[in-house]
Amino acid sequence: MADDSAQEKTEEATPRRLEKAREEGQVPRSKELTTSAVLIAGTVGLVMFGGVLAGQLMKVIEFNFNLSREAIFDTSQMFAQLGASFWYALLGLIPFFAIVLLAAVAGPVALGGWLFSAKALAPKLDRIDPMKGLGRMFSAKSLVELVKAIGKVLIVIAVAYFVMQATKESLMGLADEGVQQGIVHSVTLSAWAAVIISCATIFIAMIDIPFQIYDHAKKLKMSRQDIKDEMKDTEGKPEVKGKIRQMQMQMAQNRMMQSVPEADVVITNPTHYSVALKYKPDMMDTPILVAKGVDHIALKIREVAKLNEIDFVESPALARSIYHTTEIDQEIPQGLYLAVAQVLAYVFQLRDYRKGRGEKPKYPRSPQIPPDLRYD
Repeated sequence: MADDSAQEKTEEATPRRLEKAREEGQVPRSKELTTSAVLIAGTVGLVMFGGVLAGQLMKVIEFNFNLSREAIFDTSQMFAQLGASFWYALLGLIPFFAIVLLAAVAGPVALGGWLFSAKALAPKLDRIDPMKGLGRMFSAKSLVELVKAIGKVLIVIAVAYFVMQATKESLMGLADEGVQQGIVHSVTLSAWAAVIISCATIFIAMIDIPFQIYDHAKKLKMSRQDIKDEMKDTEGKPEVKGKIRQMQMQMAQNRMMQSVPEADVVITNPTHYSVALKYKPDMMDTPILVAKGVDHIALKIREVAKLNEIDFVESPALARSIYHTTEIDQEIPQGLYLAVAQVLAYVFQLRDYRKGRGEKPKYPRSPQIPPDLRYD
């Protein structure tokens, strides 16, 4: 049962899964939103630029009907006439095409954002698999699409009915108007009716958008095992990470060992702990820890210090305190100033004694360690 629950896709998609899906062109899209945007833009465009379009078409008609006798019988004028007619028509259609094109782009971008993915254009064999095709035909998504199609038809019919009822008197009054006025009035009524009916598709789009977002999130859901596998791929396998950490520790130890010859004293436990301190009175105010370690690392510190003729001082309490309270290349805590000063004073006096200056110093007593810095 544990394996089954691990394979159930119950977890929300991770940011990496969402990013990967986007790279493959998988984003929520609503065809209904695009259709609604194009229909509304198209009908509004006709209302806004219908006069311009009609004017340009009238120019085309006038241009082609007002031909001289020579032009009618001159076949070489045919392409020139056609080109001029095309140009007149294009000038009238450009504003309308522009607003429809803008809506066709804005519709998909409004849900899912701007995205171009070559992977989405790659051919997929499962799209031509007849069995999978049948499965898609009788899937829940196909049922939703059928319901949306029926809903669109019903909504459009209902809105069209109410529009006709609302404009019934105006439509009946067209018979009493003059020809030119009647044409203009009928075109205006038809255009605004088309706008209102097109706006009815917004209701279908508002239903489809949440469904597409839900369906997209459902497709990208992951099982617990998927999340674990992704973490392994992203962060690396545990054994590889362990090896990397081991190499990093080894490099850090090597750098630390290179600093041991710069130390002035090594304070030991004497067997389990070793800490190496550096203090240059003319360059620093406080002693600095250059190396520390326990067990075999402590032994290695002592070996390097011995090769470089660095003095040792056995002080178990002080060694443990410095090890637990101070990091590499950091100054020792203020509470240990006096204890470390006693050790350094002994070391510096011992150096002078070896050079024939002064008396042999006494080995430092066990220093006093503040209770909050003791690690027994």
